[in-house]
Amino acid sequence: MRDTIRLTGVRARGHHGVFDHERAEGQDFVVDVAVEVDARAASGSDDLEHTVHYGVLAEQVVAEIERDPVDLIETLAERIAAAVLTHRAALATEVTVHKPQAPITVPFDDVSITIRRTRGGVLPADRDEEEE
Repeated sequence: MRDTIRLTGVRARGHHGVFDHERAEGQDFVVDVAVEVDARAASGSDDLEHTVHYGVLAEQVVAEIERDPVDLIETLAERIAAAVLTHRAALATEVTVHKPQAPITVPFDDVSITIRRTRGGVLPADRDEEEE
């Protein structure tokens, strides 16, 4: 059974991007995280140790945004997913990194990347394809 903890709209300033001005000036990044857990142990025991502490997770997301710059939001998303999966109760995660101030020359609302990762690195759909 999979249950989901969601953090939506975690914001922090980072210096990610391929252009010098992005690295120098920085910009805001917004991250949405969904963490798949089996919440039965936590709900049965009412013990925070059996789930993912979303306050700690939010702080980790901000720390990943604020740490050393990378060129691509894909790389930032991978870093955040890796941090999520360090939590013992996290079975899988879906991370969306939004870059609403991306240097795009036409009007736009947002640009984002969404990745999905599991603790073992293989998604259930990937297993099905391998078995065929």
